Amino acid sequence: MDVVIIGNSAAGLAALEEFRKYDRKSHVVMISREGVIPYSRVLLPYVLRGKLPFEGMTIRDEAWFQALDAECVAGEVTALDDTCKKVILADGREWHYDRLLIATGSHAVMPPIPGIQDERICNMWTRADADRLRVYFEKYQKVVVIGSGFVALQAAWAARFRGLDVTVVELMERIMPTVLDETGARILTEKIREKGVKLYTGAQTREIEHLKDGSFLVHIKGMEPVEAHFLIVGTGVRPATGWLEGSGVSVSRGILVDARMQTSLPGIYGAGDVAEGPTVFGDRHMIHALWPTAIEMGTIAGRSMAGVDCPYEGSLNMNVTQMYDVTVASIGKFNDKEIDDASYFDEKAGKGYLKVCYRDGRVCGACLVGSSDAVTVLGKLRPLIRGGEKADCTLERLEQYVNLRAFASRQMG
Repeated sequence: MDVVIIGNSAAGLAALEEFRKYDRKSHVVMISREGVIPYSRVLLPYVLRGKLPFEGMTIRDEAWFQALDAECVAGEVTALDDTCKKVILADGREWHYDRLLIATGSHAVMPPIPGIQDERICNMWTRADADRLRVYFEKYQKVVVIGSGFVALQAAWAARFRGLDVTVVELMERIMPTVLDETGARILTEKIREKGVKLYTGAQTREIEHLKDGSFLVHIKGMEPVEAHFLIVGTGVRPATGWLEGSGVSVSRGILVDARMQTSLPGIYGAGDVAEGPTVFGDRHMIHALWPTAIEMGTIAGRSMAGVDCPYEGSLNMNVTQMYDVTVASIGKFNDKEIDDASYFDEKAGKGYLKVCYRDGRVCGACLVGSSDAVTVLGKLRPLIRGGEKADCTLERLEQYVNLRAFASRQMG
């Protein structure tokens, strides 16, 4: 059997590893647009902050692929011929498949702002982006970051950590709506400003003016223009599905997959940021563009390609990061419009702002802006949320309750 895996990040790597547990005979080709040695995208901010050497982003080496008998190919897949069962690369090469996994991830997008096209206006999404930004961090002093999501704020923190003059411009009225509730966002906003970052919300970037000396003026509605030597754009990403146009693979925002990561075409699977799959809350198709979710989906895809029937129990969003000297984390559903009730840990306990959320009497999520130790609470809540369980105890005893459950699970294992 010929197996082709497109993409060698979290989902693709997990799929290869899992597939080889069941099938050591099939020929496996892994195709990657960014080169054959994979790296972790989530480590980019730490490299830019100087906390990690550039080489530290590498997560697999050639020996790993050799041990799994996988042929690695550098190239960009530009078309799928699902009738002849082959993928076509930009340089004309073709690869036949009996089983195909699409794990192409996502790519950063640029908003339609006049003047946004320039080599010193970039994203922070790929290793190539990091190469450019490392130079800019050393060479320039003033940066404007457009957007205030996870990636944008990490980029802003890396720049500020390195001593740059940083301005963040966000179109929405608050930061990080998919990661924090309103209170958590307000607390983090205060932390960001305390670190010297100029953060403007409800601010529309109208135009980027290119000055004769090579710098920029960022024109913002209702404000004085902001000077910048370079810009980082973090306004969102889009699943890498454009090359599937005209094929029989069903695509909405991403590739639609079922609990076995099967697409609308037999023998073709999808996993990771490019795929819309089931969630623990009953959604049939949703994208959780998270590293752990990509690993879970890739694992299921690897088993399915090997003929092992093991349906996915559904993704559960969990974000964790450290920036501006606090830990920012969330899991499940935590915005007030999605929940029935919420409880809050006493901030005097040293955890910071920690909110536990309920829906229909069951724990459904939590969010945190506080200490790194408090992340363990979110991790222990994870099985309760997945199981849709009720925590029949007061908030004061909740941490003890989840500790007892975690201990019992380890003993049974």
